[in-house]
Amino acid sequence: MRLLLRGLAAGLVAMLAYLALWPVAVQPVAWDAPLDAGYVGDFAPNDRLAALDYIDLDGRTGPEDADIGPDGLIYLATHDGEILRVDEDRGVTPFVQTGGRPLGIEFADDGTLYVADAFLGLLAGDPSGAITLLADRTEDGSPILYANDVDIAADGAVYFSDASTRFGAQSNGGTLAASIQDLVEHSDNARILKFDPATGTTTVFAQGMTFANGVALNDAGEALYDSETGSYRVWRYSLDGSAGAVVMDNLPGFPDNLNAAPDGTFWLGLASPRNAIMDQLSGAPFWRRVIMRLPDAMKPAPTRYGFVVRFDAAGQVVETLQDPAGDYALTTGAVSLPDGRIVVTSLTEPRLGILP
Repeated sequence: MRLLLRGLAAGLVAMLAYLALWPVAVQPVAWDAPLDAGYVGDFAPNDRLAALDYIDLDGRTGPEDADIGPDGLIYLATHDGEILRVDEDRGVTPFVQTGGRPLGIEFADDGTLYVADAFLGLLAGDPSGAITLLADRTEDGSPILYANDVDIAADGAVYFSDASTRFGAQSNGGTLAASIQDLVEHSDNARILKFDPATGTTTVFAQGMTFANGVALNDAGEALYDSETGSYRVWRYSLDGSAGAVVMDNLPGFPDNLNAAPDGTFWLGLASPRNAIMDQLSGAPFWRRVIMRLPDAMKPAPTRYGFVVRFDAAGQVVETLQDPAGDYALTTGAVSLPDGRIVVTSLTEPRLGILP
């Protein structure tokens, strides 16, 4: 019995030492998470996403972002590297294979498709589907480790987010695993980049966020909006380079993609409700390191809940589209179609949602 007790004690000591001391990649920074009011007021629950119609992706998953092509058809990025085109008969056909992990996509007026590829950087696809790498590092040589979302200014400049300069998507187990590491660390290392097609240079437009995610220009073409996933807020940056300002704060979920709607408002996806434990541990770096030593099944993970917000240029909520049952979940955003329907995208679904 004594030997058994000694063995149990030694095992307990070893387990505690592992949880307290084993090296982990994240170096958490203390911060003060705002109190989560939950889904109340402007964010009160509804079931409007229960009316979604679905387009099956024929075995692909993760329709992360979508856009309307020059031909009027829907194009969408998937997690296996393909960008698909939805034909008029609702069938899906491959348009291009990036060989990486395409996330945000946006068509320019000349038909060029700009792609923020989390593994490769900023790409461009021509109308024939040929892909060109535009940028995998900035002008000063800093590598682009997690290109996330993209939009195009009236002058042709391409703005895109580099969600983490600490945890590259390709080298840290994929987009979701890398994002969790960055969010747990919360070291404000993300940035917005600007690519100039005339010179081929990529410069830093804004920096200092925790997991910069969606980017969208306003209809006047003089300001850029960015969703900061790690701090539950949306920023507005004037393109003249003046300081940014927060227009939405203390969101009840993790904000993801941004897309401009035709009426000057914006669609924003909330990929998951906030994690109460991680909010409570925002000021406790030690315990956040402990969490990263736990088995993967015990680490923070998204909750299945569908949620899309439409807000105006001042950051006021216009409407929300929700699916509390989580039938179509991990919603990354939405895109307005010319006929009034809405495309709803997702981080993990094997189908594309269309709201009549």
